[in-house]
Amino acid sequence: MPQLAEGLRVVDADSHMTERHDLFTARAPKGYEDKVPHVETIDGEEMWVIEGKTFGRAGSGGTIDHAGKKHPFRDSQAGSWGIDDVHPAAWDAGSRLRLMDENGIDVQVLYPNSIGLGGHNLVNSVKNPELLRLCVEIYNDALAEVQEQSGNRLLPMPIMPAWDIEECVREAQRCAELGYRGVNMTADPQDSGSPDLGHRAWDPFWEVCAGLDLPVHFHIGASQTALAYFGTTYWPSQDDYVKPAIGGASLFQNNSRVLLNSAYSGMFDRHPNLKMVSVESGIGWIPFMLEAMDYELEENAPEHFQKLQKLPSEYFRDNWYATLWFETGRGDLQHLIDSVGEDKVMFETDFPHPTCLHPKPVEMVSEKISELRPETQRKVMGGNAVALYRL
Repeated sequence: MPQLAEGLRVVDADSHMTERHDLFTARAPKGYEDKVPHVETIDGEEMWVIEGKTFGRAGSGGTIDHAGKKHPFRDSQAGSWGIDDVHPAAWDAGSRLRLMDENGIDVQVLYPNSIGLGGHNLVNSVKNPELLRLCVEIYNDALAEVQEQSGNRLLPMPIMPAWDIEECVREAQRCAELGYRGVNMTADPQDSGSPDLGHRAWDPFWEVCAGLDLPVHFHIGASQTALAYFGTTYWPSQDDYVKPAIGGASLFQNNSRVLLNSAYSGMFDRHPNLKMVSVESGIGWIPFMLEAMDYELEENAPEHFQKLQKLPSEYFRDNWYATLWFETGRGDLQHLIDSVGEDKVMFETDFPHPTCLHPKPVEMVSEKISELRPETQRKVMGGNAVALYRL
């Protein structure tokens, strides 16, 4: 294996934890066991149920089997697999830590599966606001326990009650007290009835996140609006195994609209210490977008361009981070990282999802990573995450 820089600490900035079937019921107040999300067998399939309605299969949330073999998405996560079919590290914290040790990974950041990558599946399924609030708190309390019991080696990102800005402020404050190192936000709170994120009504939330050192994370596909890309970008005539490949690739570019809108909105002028992370979107598109966002705004809205305190592209430099994983094999990676900013790129594996680096993630990227400057290696593979998450 190519020699990596000395003192390298590997932090995986994007992985996923499949929700255990008893995650909500085990923590529900007495009398709420059947009201919170729980699993029922319906027509022979295990389904998540809340308020008498299903909101998705209680599936595997991954494509890796018990033997460590990776399977196509259509046959596993989107097929018949249940939680018992996927590798235990997909849902069990102890198994995850053992697998991390085998792979030389010190810390992993965790995102949800069944409840929605931004928690949006809950919002779309629950009408009772008190019950919805309870579900958010149960999930965040449960994952805070995972973080604490792992000795901060597992860093889940808590979901926010995006339908209510005041509740988001309160929950962010509560999550900071629980020890969380960031928050997981949907890209489109307007899907659940709130103003869009560029509205000044969100300023109290940005102020809290900036003040409590809670970077705001936007995972690809973290809203109903974003997921529309997955289900509509392929041509209907495409093969059923090709469709998720087209949909998945389309999701990467979707995060560029969050970057564009945030930079143009002026939120970073009002909250210069606010940090945001584009998760599982790669970095190859960023250099072009940094040029495009400056050019387009000056050409189309010159007065607004002059009102901003910085060039739009400079807000990425000062306020944004992004993750990379498989896109290390082509071209000059050092040049790409320098174009994005070596302080703004973090390594990820996406375990146990279809595009994850598996079975030996660090070895899979080591040839290209070893070509980087030693200091760039240290920052990208872990140092930037160590600083961002106060490790």
